[in-house]
This record gives sequence, C-alpha cells and structure tokens, in this order.
Amino acid sequence: MPKAVWLISLPLLVSLAGLGIGAPLLSPLDLLQGLAGEGPRWLQTLVLDIRLPRLLAGLVVGAALGTAGALLQALARNRLASPDLIGLNDGALLALTLSLLWSPAGLIAPWWCALFGSLATVLLVLLAAGGVGSQGYRVLVIGIGIGSLLKAGFDLALATLPVMHASGIHAFSVGSLSGRTPEVALTAAALLAILLLAAVPLQRTVALFGLPDDSIRSLGVALPRLRLTVLLLAAALAGLAVSVSGPIGFVAIAAPLLARRLIGNAAPLLFPAALVGAALVVAADTLGRLLATPAEVPAGVVTGLIGGPFLLWLLLRRTSR
Repeated sequence: MPKAVWLISLPLLVSLAGLGIGAPLLSPLDLLQGLAGEGPRWLQTLVLDIRLPRLLAGLVVGAALGTAGALLQALARNRLASPDLIGLNDGALLALTLSLLWSPAGLIAPWWCALFGSLATVLLVLLAAGGVGSQGYRVLVIGIGIGSLLKAGFDLALATLPVMHASGIHAFSVGSLSGRTPEVALTAAALLAILLLAAVPLQRTVALFGLPDDSIRSLGVALPRLRLTVLLLAAALAGLAVSVSGPIGFVAIAAPLLARRLIGNAAPLLFPAALVGAALVVAADTLGRLLATPAEVPAGVVTGLIGGPFLLWLLLRRTSR
C-alpha cells in the first residue's frame, strides 16, 4: 500500500506545485480561489485558462512517454530503449515543418499533424525493416537510420523557412508546454485514455518478454503479433506526446526505471511508469519557470540537462557490476 500511495501522490503533489509556482507565485488560498472560479478575474484566467491546461498537457505528455518507454524497453529487452531511437520525434517535427513549407498562407498545421507524422514514421520503419524482427532489435536499428534521415530533412527544411516561421517551429522542436489551450489538452487527454485502455490487456503479457522466446511460445502467445501490437501502441503514445509538446527527452527512459525501483520487479510496470512520467514532465516544466525568471526554460531543455547525468550514472552503474 505505501508504494501505491507514493505513486499516486507523486504526480498530485507535483501538479499542485505546478499550478502555484510561476510569475506570479500563488498562495494556497489564491490557488483554491482560482480553481473554484472565485477571486479576481486575472486569477481565474491565470489558473483556469493558462496554468491548468498547461498542467493537463504535461500530465498527458509524461504519462504517454512513460508508458511508451516501458513498452519499448520490454520489447527490446534493453533499459536504454526509447521512442527517440525509431525516429518518432523527427517524423513529427518534419511533418509540421513541411506543413509550413506547403501552406500558401505560411501557417503551421494543427498539432495532430505531428501525430500523423510519428505514425507514418513507424510504418516506414516497419516497411524498411520487413517487420518487427525476432527480438525487436531490427526495428530499433533501422529506426536509428531513418531517424537520422528525418532529422537531416528537418534541418534542411528549417534552413529554407523565413526567420519568422523558423523561430516558431524551433520553439516546438525544443519541447515546450507553453501556450497549450484547453482544447488541445482535453483532446490529448481523451486520446491518452483510449491508448491506456488499449494497454490494459498488455499489462502482464509485456512482462513475458523477460522470458526466452520458446518459453513465451509454450504459453500460447503469438510472438510476432504481440511485438507488432506493442510497437504500434508505443508509437501512438510517443507520437501523441511529441504532438502536444514537441520532443521531451529522458522521460521515456527514466520513468520505467524509476517506477521499477518504487514498485519492485513483481508488479506490472506500464501504469506506474505512466504516473512517474507524468510527475517528471510537470516537475521539469515547473522547474523551467524558476530557472530564469521572468523568462522560461522549456521543459525539453530541463529534461535534457537532467537526462545527461542520469544516463551517465546508469551506464557507469551497469559497467561497475
């Protein structure tokens, strides 16, 4: 029970901090008034129209990344596997950049076009790899190559855009929750709920990836179908996250590892990783508002600063064993 309480209370506590911290700093009484729709008009606007949608978007992004990371790490049987490896972020960014190039009005496409870019990237990777492969490694290796090509395409397209448009797409490319509207946050939350419901039947099945393939087959599991399902679900989750916020690194790798340390090896990992991922993204966004006040550091930059030392610690820890 204490572990479950920890997992649930972590994103709740971080969310309360995220609503109150910023410019201006809100007291608990101000926060309660704003959430209740009371107090000055500026307070209601700040809490309900600006910070609350931003908070919901951060929770959605973090939960999606945490779940996607847990799925891919199980599929690849590697704690360093993440959605970045199969080019999802690069595909989403390229889709939005091309929408700017092709738009006669010079307008960026709706946020969900990035989701289609991510899913198209997965289909391209699967096509190039000829399937998921016997261990899931082939998709990861092919994905690294395609991701590099998509990244080069994004850089090339960005170089041809006018400065005004290039600055807008660059703000998205560093991973930021700033300016997310209630409509975007609620739509993304509904899509996340659907994807998490689809993950429910996989809760315990994904844990079978820790067994040898022959043992899994002896249990009556169709391995190729399971691997494809896991990959497509992880791609949809990661694509949803990058569509809302842009690429936010480190979370998809760290959330499953931290969740495993909290709950142990026996319990299912997917939803604990979602809760830890949600807390990490909201914490990074909140910290970004404090680092350079009154300016803001994007959440993707904050997670990048934290992620480097974390990965170094993880690699050194594995080497020392």
